Amino acid sequence: METQKKAPRGTRKRDVPLTKDGICAKALELIDADGVDALTMRKLAAALDANPMSLYHHVPNKDAVLRGVTERVGSQFRTPEREDAPWQDRLRQLALDFRALAHRHPKLMGYSFGRADFVQPDDPFWRGLTDTLAAAELPAEEVPRVAATLRAVFTGLLVSELTGALQRWSTFPTTATGPDRDEAPAPSHDVIDTMFNRALDAAIAGVENQPTRTRAKG
Repeated sequence: METQKKAPRGTRKRDVPLTKDGICAKALELIDADGVDALTMRKLAAALDANPMSLYHHVPNKDAVLRGVTERVGSQFRTPEREDAPWQDRLRQLALDFRALAHRHPKLMGYSFGRADFVQPDDPFWRGLTDTLAAAELPAEEVPRVAATLRAVFTGLLVSELTGALQRWSTFPTTATGPDRDEAPAPSHDVIDTMFNRALDAAIAGVENQPTRTRAKG
């Protein structure tokens, strides 16, 4: 009986046509598994069982894929629905939801946090942040500056957490010791959660104490 030869990869008719969204979805799977540096167009094509050249009909290069993946993940963010809640609660929930998203895709977010174009004016997180600061009665000209500061604080804190730096720093002794000191155990997740919430408390207090903050008229 003659054995049917398998057609070379990329020459068989696909059951599902390639799309930019499908390419980005598969790229996210690969990044979650192996990181951004390990992603190549050839590996992506192999995972899609497609000819590498066919990908370029939808995305011009790896940078375009990464932008699409970042937009895909960013669209998962949902701003708090309780607009009647105190702005402090809304700001806290925004930060916690942003942290949860970073933990779902740590390798992608660790890469994205280092890029200036990661933040866009129409991002759900940015819109939610600026709306919340407006609700805190900050003057309009102060809102983007304070939002940028808070975004830098949150992303810096998350980068430290995702890379393990925050966990290591928290084990440092409070007094000078010799090089042969025993390594302290890494803090538990609950301890890191508490540290993150303390940083949030400080951020909220900073907004509350803004010198130029508009006070509600009696």
